[in-house]
Amino acid sequence: MMMQSMSMVKLKFGFTSVRMRNLSVGISVMVLTLIFIIRYEQSGHKLTTKIDEFDIEGDSNVQEPAKKPHLITLEDLDYLFSNREEEDESNGLLVWSLMRPFLERPDTLPETGQGVEEAALAIKDLVSLINKEKLASASGMVSTKGRRTCPDFVNAADVDVSGSRPVLDLPCGLTEDSSITFVGVPDEHSRSFQIQLLGSGVLRYAVNFSKQSIVQNMWTERSGWGEEVRCPCHGSFKNYIVVDELPLCNEQTSRITLDDFPFLRGSPFTATLWFGLEGFHMTVNGRHETSFPYREVRNDSTKSLQKLEPWLVSAVKVSGGLKLLSASATRLPVPDENHSSLAIEEKLKAPPLSGTRVTLLVGVFSTGNNFKRRMALRRSWMQYEAVRSGEVAVRFLIGLHTNEQVNLEMWREAKAYGDIQFMPFVDYYGLLSLKTVALCILGTKVIPSKYIMKTDDDAFVRIDELLMSLKEKPSNALLYGLISFESSPDREQGSKWYIRKEEWPLDSYPPWAHGPGYIITQDIAKFVVKGHLERDLRLFKLEDVAIGIWIQQYNQTVKRVKYMNDKRFHNSGCKPNYILVHYQTPRLLLCLWEKLQKESQSVCCE
Repeated sequence: MMMQSMSMVKLKFGFTSVRMRNLSVGISVMVLTLIFIIRYEQSGHKLTTKIDEFDIEGDSNVQEPAKKPHLITLEDLDYLFSNREEEDESNGLLVWSLMRPFLERPDTLPETGQGVEEAALAIKDLVSLINKEKLASASGMVSTKGRRTCPDFVNAADVDVSGSRPVLDLPCGLTEDSSITFVGVPDEHSRSFQIQLLGSGVLRYAVNFSKQSIVQNMWTERSGWGEEVRCPCHGSFKNYIVVDELPLCNEQTSRITLDDFPFLRGSPFTATLWFGLEGFHMTVNGRHETSFPYREVRNDSTKSLQKLEPWLVSAVKVSGGLKLLSASATRLPVPDENHSSLAIEEKLKAPPLSGTRVTLLVGVFSTGNNFKRRMALRRSWMQYEAVRSGEVAVRFLIGLHTNEQVNLEMWREAKAYGDIQFMPFVDYYGLLSLKTVALCILGTKVIPSKYIMKTDDDAFVRIDELLMSLKEKPSNALLYGLISFESSPDREQGSKWYIRKEEWPLDSYPPWAHGPGYIITQDIAKFVVKGHLERDLRLFKLEDVAIGIWIQQYNQTVKRVKYMNDKRFHNSGCKPNYILVHYQTPRLLLCLWEKLQKESQSVCCE
């Protein structure tokens, strides 16, 4: 996690990488676009699609389900924590079984109720699928054919948008590498059309021809509709908000003329939604038009936050006045095909741990459908001899998914590699601090470790350099990483790090280490676990700041903490002579490892 106080330049690496990754996709899309447009023009068809026009000035055209509060019920908790050990063939529920007291506290994080309720449903479905697989296996009916239920590409052509069905189903969601491309022709008399990403909420792009605008908005069950972002946004403060270094509205769009609007009636267009580090982005005919942040979009009427991240998107719907020639989604999350086979390399499995205390436990925060990232880590820095020997233990901490197939694939993965610890809640961004507590439990009660590190699944860690550095560090009361000693809460609504006065009334934070990689000692981890069990510590939604808040309390009440800053921890992009680099794609993770093997020095790939 990063704070607003960081330089926006630090995001440049991630944004540039996304553009480079999408280059090959863009070329393919251009070719497909030409094919569909030529075929469309040769057909001689006039656009006669019957459409249900809608009013995009309001939200009355969208049927909203009845809202209900997500309360943590004893029924949900009892089911989540009942007899889970019997099903734990992968040892992936060792922390799960110890998490109940932390979910029951009345002052828990706002999204805990929803996360627990959905997790109870998810685990029921997962147990059912596992039992079906066991029965099929026992009867000899298991077949490897057709088991790939998470495709890396889906598409549809000549799509009927007059009905209620989605134009694309995304069985395992999206990742930051994914993109969705539409080729279409607006009707000659069209008033509007809209594109919707559906999942735990709705992200809607509404194109209005009468007022020449693109309206972005998000709906969630908990918050309803949020504040819309309308492009062009003349004279609005939103002109100054950036997502992945891109404005919410393109400057050219904000100076729009009659002929410059990106969508024209009767003219073919290619629109691509792509997913960066911070938000959704739309390009039309090769030009960026709009951006929309993933996480923290505030609803002023309900005083709550709305979230829809790529992994939560399960379908795409298009409606209104246009002929949709094609829709395609590429670079979708795909699990490793060997998860269910006997062909898994032994070196990729978590090694058995000795009875003595582990020197370093590395907890990698991941989400369910980030299959490729986890495999890249297993094939790169998790191959250090210190990891293979058991001196260093690496475990992925993953919440459940709202999609049952993703959960089944994760379960197979956990059983195959033995390096996943599941969380008893759905993996929402606002619950990351609960993962931090879970990591402290893991490092004190399950895999007792001298040092405990938190990192992300898109970070590369030089385990050898880290262990060498830790030899010179104290073995207690330590926070080690890239530390921010002077930072203040972000009070700007619309920022994903927005903090209300009620959440943190002070004007500054205590020292905290940036989330892509930091290390604490076991005494601090024990303090965190005990403090939350006894409810002496408060939960805070920004997980890296949260650990800083808890450590400050340890510093004030138990023992003076050594804050050790190391600029070799790079929280954005790569620089030579690193200990940790962040925002690395699976390809770059493998490239960094290959360079280390060949050149024996930490140089960057890009």
